[in-house]
Parts: sequence; structure tokens; C-alpha cells
Amino acid sequence: MLLAVDIGNTTIAFGIVKAGRVLKIKRIETHQSELILKRAIKGTALLLKKQYKGIAGIVICSVVPPASATVSSILKEVFKIKPLIVGQDIVVPIKNLYRNPNQVGKDRLVEAYAASFLYGTPLIIIDFGTAITYNIVSAKREYLGGIIVPGIRLSAESLFKKTALLPKVKIKTPKNIIGKTTNESILSGLFYGYGAMSVGLIDKISKTFKSRPQVVVTGGYTHWVKKYFAEKIDVVDEHLIFKGLALLWSSL
Repeated sequence: MLLAVDIGNTTIAFGIVKAGRVLKIKRIETHQSELILKRAIKGTALLLKKQYKGIAGIVICSVVPPASATVSSILKEVFKIKPLIVGQDIVVPIKNLYRNPNQVGKDRLVEAYAASFLYGTPLIIIDFGTAITYNIVSAKREYLGGIIVPGIRLSAESLFKKTALLPKVKIKTPKNIIGKTTNESILSGLFYGYGAMSVGLIDKISKTFKSRPQVVVTGGYTHWVKKYFAEKIDVVDEHLIFKGLALLWSSL
């Protein structure tokens, strides 16, 4: 049994994975005061240790370097297991064709590796997280590169912070494409807009391949947006990052 940890810009997610199945996910906010964050990490670790007796390994994937050492130290203290960090202790076994390979977020590589292993290639992997990333994998299982755009919550917060009259909206699916209030108009722009963008980008990316790539969608906002371009999606796997970390661990 593995404790897989995904340290993102918005949340730190702790996943319990056994035999390829994600049994439990527990999330805490990434950006808190140092004291509160440490308490939240330790509390979560102690709870998971009590609930799951057979944890034999810990693997961490992080896009927030300052949080990595804190999480690793506390988990080592609680579980008496040295956590393995992707990029330091584990190399993702996928050919990375980025001009500067170090610029690719480790989470993007883990998801590309996992999706290629689980679902075949070529692939377009769309991760709806704090940022929305489109990650492209060739038929030869090469990471070709991708596209990055601001995520749903980032876009909504930007409208609120950078304009004088637009309100802060609660993220929820719009009732209609044509908004009758400012809130409805913003929500329509976010959901229908990102859906239409995904349709267009999938079509344009697909034209670069000889055979149609599979489209795999993952990330925390997947359940919100998947219906807005459902006709283009082959696989929805909200737990892809945790499955990828488990695959890496099992290959050691």
C-alpha cells in the first residue's frame, strides 16, 4: 500500500493506493501559515496512519518546492519511512522532448507516463487544476510538450481583483449559455468558454498526428467541466496522478 502525495499550488492531496486502486484522498490547502500547515500535514498523516495499517511506501510529486521538504520531513517522522520525491529520488521513465526538460512540471510527466501506460498512445492529457495543462504524448511514448492556460478559479479571481465592477463568483455550473446576470455571465464564460477552447485545441492538436490521439481528462475541476466537451473525451480519470505515482513506486 502506497501513500502518494501530490503537492499542488492550491492543495496538497494525500492518496492511499493499493493494487492500482485509489482508496482514499485527503486534501489540505497548500498556502497557509507555516505553523497551521505543519499541523494540518501532521494531523492528516496521523489520521491516515490510524486508518491504513499497511502503508509500505511514500512517493511525493510537487510543483511547490518550499512545501516539499516540510511534507517529506513530517511524513518521515510519522510513518518512519523515507519519502521518495519525483525528480530527486525517482526519474519518470518517459522521453522528454521539451527544449529545456527541467521546465516541465513533474506532475505533467507523471500523468503522461501513467496515461501512456494505462490507456495507450498517442495521447492528449488535459489536467483541470489551478492551471489547465494540455500534455501531448506521441505514439512512441515521447512527451512532446503542451499548452498552459489559467485555471477556472484563477480566471474568476482575476476578473474580481483586476476589475472595478465585476463580482467574486462562487464556482458552480451555469444554467444557460446566455447569462442574465453578471454572475451568470461570468460562469457561462468560464465553463462554456473553457469547453469550447478544449474542443478547438483538441481538434488542432489532433491534426498534428497521423492517427487520432486519445483524450484523457484529469484534475480537481474535471467533474465541473467534462460535460462541456464530453464528445471529445475518451477517458475521465480524476486519480491519474496517484496511479502514476503508484506505477513509479511499483517499478522500483
